[in-house]
Amino acid sequence: MNILALDSTAVAASAAVARDDKTLAVCFANNGYTHSEILLPMAETALENAHLTENDIDLFACTVGPGSFTGVRIGVATVKGLAFGRNKPCAAVSTTEALAEGLAPLSGILIGVMDARRGQVYAGVFTYRDGALVRLAPDRAMQVDELVREVLTAYPEEPIRLAGDGYSLAFAAFREAGAAHLTETPPALRLQNAEAVARCALRLARAGETVDDEALRPLYLRLPQAERDLLEKQAGHTA
Repeated sequence: MNILALDSTAVAASAAVARDDKTLAVCFANNGYTHSEILLPMAETALENAHLTENDIDLFACTVGPGSFTGVRIGVATVKGLAFGRNKPCAAVSTTEALAEGLAPLSGILIGVMDARRGQVYAGVFTYRDGALVRLAPDRAMQVDELVREVLTAYPEEPIRLAGDGYSLAFAAFREAGAAHLTETPPALRLQNAEAVARCALRLARAGETVDDEALRPLYLRLPQAERDLLEKQAGHTA
């Protein structure tokens, strides 16, 4: 199965082409350019480097959130455009799962964590067990201190490993809480990478959990900032 996978949910963006569980090509950028400028060219470059075209792809995949609202929309729209009219399945991959997949097969509690601003994070909690990534908690938007309390209460003796653009915020909070088994993640594993998205997509395909391009949708755990600001303003006027 040839897979084209994309990630654009945070500052870095990436595209990967894989054949089953073998990575054929990866393009990665963390250079400040907008994803609308670089994501499609990166996908085209990855395909070219793998000596494939869009017509050779059996499964189109992207992270659908949580993450930057704009970034998520760009990734989903790009995959929908690539898959349109080809009658090929699409895989909607959780950003936090892809982040945890990038840490596997390391031991302990693997947490994909995205900075949601205002002291909040988007987080998903996983572990690697018996050769497979296992989800321990659903993706949620929560206060970072709440995440720390829950993890340390449930897994006080397990190594804790973090990845995502909320890494620094969450790492500092775990360290301040006295997490005894907090482990630093190498910088190369902290950011999203479409190579891990492709592996997650393969699992979804093998489990029969794909969708068509029309059904591919972003996953938003809370309202966009503009809508939240408007609701707060309206609430203030009502008060």
